[in-house]
Amino acid sequence: MAQLQDKAQELKQALAESEEFKSLQSLHSQIEEDEIAKKMLDNFRQLQLELQQKQMQGIQISEEEAQKAQQQFELVQQHELISKLMESEQQLSVIIGDINKIITEPLEEIYGNPEQEEN
Repeated sequence: MAQLQDKAQELKQALAESEEFKSLQSLHSQIEEDEIAKKMLDNFRQLQLELQQKQMQGIQISEEEAQKAQQQFELVQQHELISKLMESEQQLSVIIGDINKIITEPLEEIYGNPEQEEN
């Protein structure tokens, strides 16, 4: 068990030292210093959170709410820093997804891969 935790710590360190993480960290800092960008992003994230909470509670999202979310998304995408941040978040998410897939491969040998079974 300790060996697995040591490897996880190594992976954590490698992630923290990666260019992808450093880019994300830099963009976050830049947005924190840009009052307009920070407010835009905070508003967008709050709206996202509210809609996700509704979905988790089984509450149907209205057409008006969906349109508002789409408008907010388009608005934040027009801001260069926020757009770069979202792109950077997506890149890091793909990396973490790939890592997760790699480390769960031994479990797939036991339980199978649900994604493959659906195809």
